[in-house]
Amino acid sequence: MWRLEARQQRSRVMLWTAPFIAVVLTLLSGMLLFIAIGVDPYKALGHIILDPFSSAYSRSELFVKAAPLALIAIGLSLGFRAGVWNIGAEGQFVLGAICGGWVALAFYQKEAIWLFPLICVAGAIGGAAWAAIPAFLRVRFKANEILVSLMLVYISVLLLSALVTGPMRNPDGMNFPESRVFHQSALAPILLEGTRAHVGLLFPVIAAFALWIILSRHEFGFAVRLFGDAPRAARFAGFSENSVIWTCMLISGALAGLAGALQASGPIGQLVPDLPAGYGFTAIIIAFLGRLHPFGVLAASLALAVTYIGGQSAQVAMSLPAAVTGVFQGFLLFFLLGIDVLVNYRVRRVMPTQLTNLEGR
Repeated sequence: MWRLEARQQRSRVMLWTAPFIAVVLTLLSGMLLFIAIGVDPYKALGHIILDPFSSAYSRSELFVKAAPLALIAIGLSLGFRAGVWNIGAEGQFVLGAICGGWVALAFYQKEAIWLFPLICVAGAIGGAAWAAIPAFLRVRFKANEILVSLMLVYISVLLLSALVTGPMRNPDGMNFPESRVFHQSALAPILLEGTRAHVGLLFPVIAAFALWIILSRHEFGFAVRLFGDAPRAARFAGFSENSVIWTCMLISGALAGLAGALQASGPIGQLVPDLPAGYGFTAIIIAFLGRLHPFGVLAASLALAVTYIGGQSAQVAMSLPAAVTGVFQGFLLFFLLGIDVLVNYRVRRVMPTQLTNLEGR
C-alpha cells in the first residue's frame, strides 16, 4: 500500500518543480479533453500555445493581458503570505475602474498632463477603500475576510452596471450601457506604436521590485512571513496582527484598483458593464503558480496570458467553446493544489505488516 508521510521540513525541490509539473499535467488533460469533444488535440494546443507568439502584435498583447493579472496577483501574494485571504480582488478591480473612470469623465476634454496620473491615484484609492471594508470587519468583528471580500465583488459589478446605465451613461451613445470614450489625455500613453502596449505595463515590474525589497529587507516583510509561517510566534515577538491585516488588505486593494483604472484607461478606453473579465479570480491562480514570490508572479502572469490569447485564437480558428480558457485555468489550479501536497508530504510504500504495526500504535 501507499500512504502519505509528513516530511520533517518542506521540500524545496517540490516547491519549485510543482508548478511545472502542474503545467505538463494541464496540457495532457487538455489533450484528453479535446479528444473527448472530437477535436484534433495537437492542432488545438498549437493554437493555444503558439499563436500568442506568432506576430509582434500578438506578443505585445501578451504583455497587455498579463499586466493587470500580475499587478493584482502581486498584491494578493503579499496577503496570502501573511495568512490574509483577500478573495475579492475582482471587486477592488472594478471599484478602481469606476473611480478612475469618474476622474476621466469629470475632466472630459481636459488637456492636462496630470490627468492620467490622477486617474491612477483615484483607481488605487478606490480599490484600497473597497478592500478596507473586509479589513475593518476582520479586525473589529473577526469576520471572515474571504466571505466578505467575495460578496463585495457582486456589489461592485452591479454598481458598475447601474452607473453605466445611469449617471455615467454616454449621452450620445444611443442608450447603450457604456460611458463616454475617454479623452486622449485620459488614456494610458502608448509605449509601442501600432500596438496596445501602454505605460501601465511598467507598473507590475515596479510593484514586483518594491514588494521583493519589502519582503527581503524590511521589518514589515519579516512580520508578514512570520505571521504566515508561525502566527503565535509573530504575536509573541510583539508584531501587531491587526496592522499586518490592514496593510496587506490596503496594498492588495490598491494594486487591484490601479489595475482596474489602467484597464479602463488603457485597452478599453471607457467604462462598460463587461469590464470585469475575471482577472481578480485568475490572479489567485497566478499568485500560487508564482509561489507567492513577486518575480514568480510576473512569470506566471505571462503563462496565464498565453491561455487567454491562445484560447481566443483557438475559439476563432476551430470554433471551440468559449469555456476553453476557463477549463485550462481550472485544470492548472486543480493540479497545482494537488501536487502541493507533496511539498509537505512524501509518498511512501508501506508493506501490510508495517501497516498493521502502524495501526497498532
